[in-house]
Amino acid sequence: MSGELLHTDVGDLTFRVRVAGPENGRPVLLLHGFPQTSGSWAAVSPLLNEAGLRTYAPDQLGYSPGARPGEVEAYSAQNLAQVTADLMTALAIPVADVVGHDWGANVAWTLAAWHPDRVRSLTAVSVPHPAAFTAAYRVDPEQKERSGYIRLFWQAGKAEEVLLADDARRLRRMLSGGGEQDTGIAEESIDEYVAVLSAPGALTAALNWYRAMSSDTRVDLVGVPTTYVWSDGDVAIGRTAAEACANYVSGDYRFVELPGVTHWIPEQAPEQLARAVMDRIAST
Repeated sequence: MSGELLHTDVGDLTFRVRVAGPENGRPVLLLHGFPQTSGSWAAVSPLLNEAGLRTYAPDQLGYSPGARPGEVEAYSAQNLAQVTADLMTALAIPVADVVGHDWGANVAWTLAAWHPDRVRSLTAVSVPHPAAFTAAYRVDPEQKERSGYIRLFWQAGKAEEVLLADDARRLRRMLSGGGEQDTGIAEESIDEYVAVLSAPGALTAALNWYRAMSSDTRVDLVGVPTTYVWSDGDVAIGRTAAEACANYVSGDYRFVELPGVTHWIPEQAPEQLARAVMDRIAST
């Protein structure tokens, strides 16, 4: 991703943020998911920049070496949203169009629900509103099966060992599709993600996002203009959760389904995703 790499302080945390696009462009905040970095937006950001938008893509809490707290509680949904709002303030972005993929979508949903004054529009990618996911997990056996991997991620120590063993073979397989599907993620990008998560404490910090999950955390209805982008080849999120997402948005809502695309939408379908983002922004 071309542009400028900033090191931005939020209290005692320092975030790496990739910034690109015209200085006077409308700000778009791009939030990555697990197990990736801001580099996952490398194919999307230039398309948004060409449309006159200025993109800010941080390496999120736990992924930036200078923003890697050790306690699990630091990665709760409420704290992640607050840290993101504080990062926006540090970047002099009072309000932005927010785009989040995977765990970044969870942060984006929470930010839009609890800090709606900071979110001009929301484009959530792959992961639906947290309440839609929870509801599907409770009633849909298929969603429960799809989410089975989370039980491993909850096991401190064991998950790190399993994912990093044999040159991070399982982590690499997750990102590459293991030859069973084309995820669109380049080998050099996978190497970058693995290198970041192989640093001391990095994978534990990333997995703490899962370990801080709580079914008691309530995320309110989202009232900002929202687009949810889901792909029918997603192995982690099934149709029940995807279609239930509409029940948790009170503002203008669009559901964009991408056929034949896997979970890794920003890399596999960047043009389609950029179009969905720009359509949402243009309507706001």
